[in-house]
Amino acid sequence: MTDERRVPQPIRPYGDRKDDGRIQLSFTLPVPASGRAREAARRLCEKLGLTSIVLATMEPAGDGFSFFVVYASTAISLDFAEIEVPEVKAPQWSAKEVNTLIKELLGRRLVVVGACTGSDAHTVGIDAIMNMKGYAGDKGLEAYPWIDAHNLGAQVDNAALLARARELSADAVLVSQIITQRDVHKDNSRQLTELARKQGLRDLLFLLGGPRIDHKLARELGYDAGFGPGTRPSQVASYVLQELLSRKGISTTDAIAKLAEKH
Repeated sequence: MTDERRVPQPIRPYGDRKDDGRIQLSFTLPVPASGRAREAARRLCEKLGLTSIVLATMEPAGDGFSFFVVYASTAISLDFAEIEVPEVKAPQWSAKEVNTLIKELLGRRLVVVGACTGSDAHTVGIDAIMNMKGYAGDKGLEAYPWIDAHNLGAQVDNAALLARARELSADAVLVSQIITQRDVHKDNSRQLTELARKQGLRDLLFLLGGPRIDHKLARELGYDAGFGPGTRPSQVASYVLQELLSRKGISTTDAIAKLAEKH
């Protein structure tokens, strides 16, 4: 049995030159902007272990508050090779490629149901993925001819979401959670997958998204995948399609070959 040794990869922040440890940070102190406030900010940075401190900005931030932008150096480094983060593994297909593959390999429209569940009234996340306009120039799932997308909006009860998914014979359920106070997003998200399991719907794909969501947390809460900030609709569509094709015994390699034929 071979001893596979990990090659260390130490890294430090990069400012003007490699490994100089220069960082930029901003913070607010509950005192009015003044010379004393500036000194308080400097001492705070010293207590954080920073050196070569430059207070670039001090601005009033409301009555009795001051805002600072600081440049400084840190001696801290880390071994990048030690970091392991579970990530969603999916091809980066375009909207056109997704539609082509659905048509050629599934032969029917893919059905997706999405909502902000529980007491969460913020639809910005689910709208970015589902609505026609999409996000960052990437059209939403409603714009895909071969995807039947249903955005149920905000404050949707978990049971109601599952009932709609059953009614539509959905392939995938997308859940967005923006509100995170007291871990309400975790509790509500977990309740949905537990209810789906009890109702015999856990064979559907369940995807969780939001500003505090990553793939690791989503998996812990019983979801198939998790998507964080900056996720584009085509990434979600590519993942859902890949998983559905896999269930039919069609690999990503086969799908890529099909796209090559079309080109």
